Amino acid sequence: MLEPSKTINLRIKPDIQHLIDQAADLTGQSRTEFMLEASRQAAINTLIDRCWITVDAAVYDRFLEALDAPATPAPGLQRLLNTRSPWE
Repeated sequence: MLEPSKTINLRIKPDIQHLIDQAADLTGQSRTEFMLEASRQAAINTLIDRCWITVDAAVYDRFLEALDAPATPAPGLQRLLNTRSPWE
């Protein structure tokens, strides 16, 4: 059974509403759809950023070893860093 929708009331400055409306139009969404999707994504990102990841001691030790290991040379990156910038 679907839960009934609930209402959230917001006060918003006209310039921000205009910005949201422009973005919603560009994505083919209503203002409500756009705001709900943006809020949902922001909530997911916030929760992901604060997640704890638990591993056993052996996995953690391998992780620390990888962090402590010397960096592996990347020829493509070295070539890029040695290339002059177009504005130079």
